[in-house]
Amino acid sequence: MSCSDTDIHQLLGSNPLSPQLSQYITNLAAAVSLHQPPTPEVKSYPDAIYFNYFSIGLSLLYAPKGGYKPTSRLKFDDIKHDKLSLDSIYVYNVPINQQTKGTSSRAAELAFSTYPLLPLGLNITPESKDKEGKSISRPSKLDVHAETSGKDFVLALGEPDRKGGGAGPSSGSIGIWCEWTKDGIMVEFGGDEAKGPQAWERGKDAIWKIITVFSKR
Repeated sequence: MSCSDTDIHQLLGSNPLSPQLSQYITNLAAAVSLHQPPTPEVKSYPDAIYFNYFSIGLSLLYAPKGGYKPTSRLKFDDIKHDKLSLDSIYVYNVPINQQTKGTSSRAAELAFSTYPLLPLGLNITPESKDKEGKSISRPSKLDVHAETSGKDFVLALGEPDRKGGGAGPSSGSIGIWCEWTKDGIMVEFGGDEAKGPQAWERGKDAIWKIITVFSKR
């Protein structure tokens, strides 16, 4: 199955060695001319394990199950892979105009390359209701490109269920973020437009930085 055919929401619940997830990683690696899938950097905690694939712009968060409690500093081969369930998928975007701005993002985020197979197709719920209970029509799929902006997300998905960030001075404040809970999508925005006192006024032009995919609620 190619990445373009995969709704990445379907990968949630998989363990790291599942055939579908393994093929997905293989396809992403091929897109950046890697001869084999990269071994992820592992960050382990008692309640979560992160697999960071820097070269393909992807981070996977696994939740332990069946009473499994990982210790810290585990290596890939030490993990009980069958005791993990994929909880969240993080897709990274590093727009050209942000790549040289090392002070505008956390160092860990700058280590990631841009996800190589854009546009990223996200299946969304075609019918929804706004906060006043009125039905709104939405496309069944959103194709996210490297330059997709805050305005583009809101036009396709409507107003977010949750949002935050952007308060305080431009330096030191976190960028704005929006979450569409019923679609299992959270979007964090980058660049100067996403920070500072007027971030929400400028946010329509901000480009996405990280998309988190989680189970629809």
